Amino acid sequence: MELVNSIASWVLKKRMHQIELFRKYPHEVQIEWFNKLINSAKNTEFGKKYDFKSIKTREDFQQRVPIVDYEGIKPYIERVRKGEQNVIWPTEINWFAKSSGTTSDKSKFIPVSKESLEDCHYKGGKDLLSIYFNSFPESKLFVGKGLVLGGSSEVNEYKKNSYYGDLSSIIIKNLPIWAEFVRTPSIDITLLPEWEEKIEKMAQAGVKEDVTNISGVPSWNLALLKRILEITGKKNMLEVWPNFEMYAHGGVSFTPYRERFKQLFPSDKVVYLETYNASEGFIGLQDEFSMDEADLLLMLDYGIYYEFMPLSELGKDHPETKLLEEVETTEEYALIMSTNAGLWRYMLGDTIRFTSLNPYRMRISGRTKYFINAFGEELMAENAEKGLQLACEKTGALIKEYTAGPYFLKDENGGGHEWIIEFEKEPNDLEYFTESLDNSLKSLNSDYEAKRYKDLNMLLPKLTAVKSGTFYDWLKSKDKLGGQNKVPRLSNHRKIIEEIHDLV
Repeated sequence: MELVNSIASWVLKKRMHQIELFRKYPHEVQIEWFNKLINSAKNTEFGKKYDFKSIKTREDFQQRVPIVDYEGIKPYIERVRKGEQNVIWPTEINWFAKSSGTTSDKSKFIPVSKESLEDCHYKGGKDLLSIYFNSFPESKLFVGKGLVLGGSSEVNEYKKNSYYGDLSSIIIKNLPIWAEFVRTPSIDITLLPEWEEKIEKMAQAGVKEDVTNISGVPSWNLALLKRILEITGKKNMLEVWPNFEMYAHGGVSFTPYRERFKQLFPSDKVVYLETYNASEGFIGLQDEFSMDEADLLLMLDYGIYYEFMPLSELGKDHPETKLLEEVETTEEYALIMSTNAGLWRYMLGDTIRFTSLNPYRMRISGRTKYFINAFGEELMAENAEKGLQLACEKTGALIKEYTAGPYFLKDENGGGHEWIIEFEKEPNDLEYFTESLDNSLKSLNSDYEAKRYKDLNMLLPKLTAVKSGTFYDWLKSKDKLGGQNKVPRLSNHRKIIEEIHDLV
């Protein structure tokens, strides 16, 4: 395995030259991909509808093609799921990434073309390793094995030889055969549909392997690691996997989970590498490792053309977007993407904030639909994560899961925010934790601070600490166990909060 590790390291590091090219020439790379996408799809039904053949500039594209969310492009996708081809993309599409993005009752079915699988998702995975080996040239990652907590897939009910499932399952099912020698457990276990059975069998298999790296959503990996410690009786995971060195995570903010993982892997040598890999495309990667909070390099040569909508444009009939060269670090943007799987001017639903323009690095700041603005406070996920982190630092608490939404007074105007938190380590004084959270949010968000002034518009937050497993039970009640499903952190309504109250 030492030889395999040396060869893999050499091959992967060669990709760094191409990464440096799009860092150096980002605008030219994006223009090149824009032209490729338009030319590729000009004879599709969608391309003919909007006359892609006559589109000469990016401004033409902005003026002619409307911005859509999933509901806007869903009729086209449903036709492709039922067997029609050349509708939104010229090559055959037989895979669909099933994603809720949140735990709503409806699922999204995101088309995955051969091009998006190979030139986007797989390329992102290889670049993750390229950046890692370039930053840590002495790595022995391939001396052991990687453990991936994957999802499952099902046959498309509309068409033979067509499938849908979690993006992770699509990626794993299409990996080259040699990949099976560097990952664990077997594909049969990794793709089990029943989540509790999968966790148990993965834990039993994982204790027998020399695992050097894991990847997946933090909350579900914690469940797996907890079970492994129960089986082995060990105090931490380095006693089980002494050669462990890297965790690649994504899907949700790592902030609430960071301290717990550091306890499980008590070594400064363990690297936490953040990714931004949505079902719609692989978007960003952490390329620097000097800080706990990661800035993500926007990956510009994956067959995705990007636009950026200022949040002030949300909800307008004809919203304006900015080109990559027009963005600023002082503004938040909704991410708009056109992809090599036939998504055109698709609003992903995430909001981002650029932290650097040379190269283009960003942080995910929230969701276009998931925030709290019941009183004009405009609380976004980034504020919530940082506020909770500061409150935990002051009180010594550790958070496992949480959600928040508004509460309203019955007999008079006003109200505030209600937080339901499942603690890994509960603070000694919940009132002090609540005050610390409130003060932290005031320091982070001027709108929140203004609305909280002397309790005139908003009252002190309410906090309910729930027992371990509450959020797991809630996800299970929604039939949403699995890595692609996440607890919505912030909601502008009380539906989720009331459902969780009913469970406790």
